[in-house]
Amino acid sequence: MSLELSPAVKYGLNFVHPAIMWVLLALSLYAAYSGLQVQRTRNAQGEEKKELIKGKYTIKHHQIGSIILALMVAGSIGGMAVTYINNGKLFFGPHLLAGLGMTGLIAFSASLSPFMQKGANWARATHILLNFSILGLFIWQAVSGVEIVLKILSKA
Repeated sequence: MSLELSPAVKYGLNFVHPAIMWVLLALSLYAAYSGLQVQRTRNAQGEEKKELIKGKYTIKHHQIGSIILALMVAGSIGGMAVTYINNGKLFFGPHLLAGLGMTGLIAFSASLSPFMQKGANWARATHILLNFSILGLFIWQAVSGVEIVLKILSKA
């Protein structure tokens, strides 16, 4: 038994992954901001620290990070699934490899959370390095993803 999708549905599915990824990129930029605010809070003193604590950046950063992790994994799997549904294969190239790499890196970055909560500075430094690497790859992915979307649109 196979599931047959109408051509219109198959075509529309091409745009779900890019839409999720653009939302995810915006969330990632906010996560970077809130993470930097967490760092500022940790290093601040006196009134500045009191004001930063009111922002609840630690909670916001942790929550947004959890959402990002879930969307990144779901978005990666979804993007590959739609490509396979529409083409019967995956296209082995830089976009796929970088996306899979980002998915692995974000899982590793999230796994550092318990160590950071216990004050391990090596975990914080690694988390920051991984996340800014992911953000850099993500920006490149957005550009290469737009090229893929334009190619799909040109075939319509």
